Amino acid sequence: MAEFAALFVTSVLINNVVLNQFLGMCPFMGVSRKRSSALGMGIAVMFVIVVAALVTYGLYYFVLVPLQLEYMDLITFILVIASLVQLTEMFIKKTSPALYKSLGVYLPLITTNCVVLNVCLVNITSAYNFSQMLAYSIGTPLGFALVLYIFSAIRERLEISSVPKPFAGNPIAMIVAAIMAMAFSAFAGLV
Repeated sequence: MAEFAALFVTSVLINNVVLNQFLGMCPFMGVSRKRSSALGMGIAVMFVIVVAALVTYGLYYFVLVPLQLEYMDLITFILVIASLVQLTEMFIKKTSPALYKSLGVYLPLITTNCVVLNVCLVNITSAYNFSQMLAYSIGTPLGFALVLYIFSAIRERLEISSVPKPFAGNPIAMIVAAIMAMAFSAFAGLV
């Protein structure tokens, strides 16, 4: 249980995919202007990552390994991720048209979001058992959503603040992201 908790906390705070590994920067910068959009994107990414990790883990160990087709892992994982993103996109379009519109092009871009593929590949290359895979596959998107939401709240405040003209927009957002990365690095002594 301690190993599960340590892997979970590490993937959420210490080895955060956005602030430590710099993966998923496109939605991080693009969808973080409003908290509602950031929350919707965070939930969509969490769903896709958790389901993709479960499906790809099962496919790898119960189909590809027994058939000695391990070299097909990348293409298999990409097909699974693309299918899940299409299902998620159709679901959001039907249930929440406003969220669908606010996410815009970033929703289908989850397919090419390197965070999703990274989680699936790390689960295999690190030879995680099922509980470790679950901890990592839940912690990573939770960390992504947490950082995305915090960043969006800060960006909303920056929109109404008086920022020097050369720093307005993306420059101040990048400075804030750098400060957040430094702040999250303080969690390294936690585990």
